[in-house]
Formats: sequence, C-alpha cells, structure tokens
Amino acid sequence: MADSWYYVQKGNRHGPVALEVIQQMIANSDLNSADYVWKKGFENWKKIKEIPEFEEKQKPAPVAAAPTPVFKAPESPKAPEAPANKLEFKEVSFKTLSPDERIIFIRIGNDRGDAPSDYGPFSLQQLKQLFKENRINGKTMLFVPGMKEWRVLGDLPEYQEIFEELPPVIQESDRRGAIRKPFIARLFVQNNKKVFEGICRDISVGGMQVLTDEFKGQSGDRITINVHPENSDYHFTANGVVVRILEGNSGFSFRFQGLSDEAKRSVEKYLQEN
Repeated sequence: MADSWYYVQKGNRHGPVALEVIQQMIANSDLNSADYVWKKGFENWKKIKEIPEFEEKQKPAPVAAAPTPVFKAPESPKAPEAPANKLEFKEVSFKTLSPDERIIFIRIGNDRGDAPSDYGPFSLQQLKQLFKENRINGKTMLFVPGMKEWRVLGDLPEYQEIFEELPPVIQESDRRGAIRKPFIARLFVQNNKKVFEGICRDISVGGMQVLTDEFKGQSGDRITINVHPENSDYHFTANGVVVRILEGNSGFSFRFQGLSDEAKRSVEKYLQEN
C-alpha cells in the first residue's frame, strides 16, 4: 500500500488503510478533528486537525450538551504550534549507535504511575531486550549524553524500526517527567587520567549513586566528582569514597567527605524542588 495510515478509534488502533479511507471516515463523522492518526515518517501520532491532507474533510470533536460548531479550514496550511511547555531536544540518531555501546539511561516510574527511578547505562541491544520483556514501554523515559532533557521513548523517530511496532499515543502529561535535566557527573579518579561521565541518583547530603559504564574502580577508592546539571544553581564538586560497586559494574555508591556548605545548599535545594 503506497500510502499506509493508522488511526485510533475508541481507544483502539486500526490500519493500515489508504488515505482515502481516513478521509471518508472523517466525512462520515466516524473520525473527528481530535482523533489520532499516524503514518511512516511521523515522529509520533498526530491529531487529524494538525494534518493538511485532511483539512477539507475535518469535522470538530463532539462537545457534550452543546451544538457542534462548524470546522473551518484555514486559508493556507500551517504547521501546528508547539505547546508552550514542549521541550527541545538535541537529536541522537539511534541508527548510528553501536548495538553494544552502553550509553542509554532509562527512567522507570513515570510510565507506570510510580515514583521515578533511573537505571543504566544500557546498550541498544539491551534496550530492545528490556522492551521485549515488558520491563520498559513506549512511555518510558530515556536519556543519552548529548540530549538536553529526558525523552519519552515513543517520541523517537526510529521507534517503529527499533521495536517493530507502532509508537503509542503520547500525551503531554506523559512528558512531564522530562522537565528537568538529570544530574550529570564527571568523575576524576585519583592517579588515573580517564574521565567518566554518568547520571547521579538517590542524592542526599551524605552521598549518592552514580550510573556509569566501564568504571574500573573498587570499594575504598577516593574520587572527585564534578556535578554539573543544566541548571547551574545545583553545580558542585565533591570528594569522597566509593562504598559499593553496583551490580553488573553499572556504577557505584559514593559517600561524601568534607562536603562544603555551598555544595550542601545545592543538594538541599535540589531535594526540595524535586
């Protein structure tokens, strides 16, 4: 089928169908301007009212206990304006990633209505396996160094190609967990010039965990951490000791030693606002 479309009707996905089928359903009021459709090339599902191909056929979504207004198409097609809180991301192409390169972090919880918790780093191959095992889904948050914020997995342009299924319908409420950039830590290990980069989690004034790949240290090592999130109000440097290596060498637990008052204020402010 040259022009394959999918649509959501009463919460169920249907397709593929031709463009003309969607147009006829709109004309018959089987679909309205607020319903979602998708075709290859879309980053995510779009509402019918956002797509120029359907302008002449569109009818507004019904409003309870009120007459249905007449939908008037604009004189010329215009791209839908992004919501005020829509985030801008630096694109990271997953097609160019090595399947075994462990640089992908995930945030579980927002996709299940639970408290968020971060894990990783994972490779693309591991990410696919987690998806296959239903341990993550299209609404799971994802972060790769170079991105500005956490991103919803279902927003990835390569979602269908990677996971071999249509992306889920992503609402703005699903993206709310991506408002704040994660704490990024640069790790300077004594007597070693190699610099590691990872994500901080479980932060307190006593210490934190750091998720990073290929950390060759061990319990008892003294290290220096430079934490530098996008919001410079939380920037601080800390010295301390590695107290535990995480399972699979995916990171470590770190206890602060001699944390400065300025660093304590940064941590406390972060905890109060998150």
